[in-house]
Amino acid sequence: MSHLIIQDLHKNFGELRALQGVDMAVEKGEFFALLGPSAAGKTTTLRAICGIEQADHGRILFDGADVTGAQVRGRDMAMVFQTFALYPHLTIFDNLAYPLRQAGMSKAEVGQRVGEVAEMLRLGHTLARKPGTASGGEQQRVAIGRALVRRPSLLLLDEPLTNLDAKLRFDTRAEFKRLHRELGMTIVYATPDELEALSMGQRIGLLRDGRIVQTGTPDELYTQPQDTYVAGMVGSPKVNLVPAVRRGADNAPAVELPFGAVENGPWANALKPFPVGSELIFGFRPHDVSPVTDLDGADDHGASIAAKVHLIEPLGDVVILDLLAGETALKMVLPEEQAVRYSVGDDVGVTLRVENTFVFAREACCCKWSSAFPWPCCSRKNFRSGANC
Repeated sequence: MSHLIIQDLHKNFGELRALQGVDMAVEKGEFFALLGPSAAGKTTTLRAICGIEQADHGRILFDGADVTGAQVRGRDMAMVFQTFALYPHLTIFDNLAYPLRQAGMSKAEVGQRVGEVAEMLRLGHTLARKPGTASGGEQQRVAIGRALVRRPSLLLLDEPLTNLDAKLRFDTRAEFKRLHRELGMTIVYATPDELEALSMGQRIGLLRDGRIVQTGTPDELYTQPQDTYVAGMVGSPKVNLVPAVRRGADNAPAVELPFGAVENGPWANALKPFPVGSELIFGFRPHDVSPVTDLDGADDHGASIAAKVHLIEPLGDVVILDLLAGETALKMVLPEEQAVRYSVGDDVGVTLRVENTFVFAREACCCKWSSAFPWPCCSRKNFRSGANC
């Protein structure tokens, strides 16, 4: 049995439906990332897991026991909040020692545990100082240490890096991975940052509007997105999504795009039952777009595109080229040494790695629409994996 199981979890705040049937399972010792945009339900899920919020419906199982209605103290969990929430009038030592003193531990045991955690988090030189004199990274480590000093079975982290600058976020991500490796602790890490989720999570649960729409390893979510929402949330720069139409013979389907046609993709067999003319969404990663010198000679099953360079975004060792293929905007990623040959306004021929493309259904339904993806959300199906939204 999984270490943590959440079944059909619902939570409302008045008319606001924060959680609408969250289902997830976390294995013992796993680093599980909960990814989603603001207001997706990440914080509410963590607060329900540790007992700060009581769910309106559903069950929470921890180590095989139903803890849905249990008090916070009875769950053997610790949570680190987005704000550091340190006591400013106490020293860092006393901040770390506070939960142990509340539990009635002896002075000697408190000193031993605080010393162990301080050494692990490299805070030994700060113990006599007040939190206000510590750097942002040190304050974050103190907040984590105050949770770890209790030795919980489950650590919940709610966007813990949001208040740190870019350099500290990078360093602290490495610290989290080191701590997880050394402690073997089960961690659920909530974040709106896909880079954090991809770089740290052994598995990722992707939240949207209070539901988990897909769970999998970082590679699974990147290469086999269940729908356009997952495809757009995972991967940087964002996936290229363009409208398409099903064409070709019944036994050899092709996809017609605004700038050409594509055939023999990994989605071909799944598209066979769909009639010619069915509206689709075609997706491909910017890293799967490559320049070619001879469009007519490219062996790419028809996925050749004549485009114009619209914008160039240098990112150090790689460069993002924003292209216009007719009226369709696309992105391509190239190594810096290859991209230097292009300038804004240049004509460029590109081809797609067809084996890495996706096709999704595009059907009318009553779901909310997204400005990022102007298609209905509930009817998208990835014909590569055969998964239903």
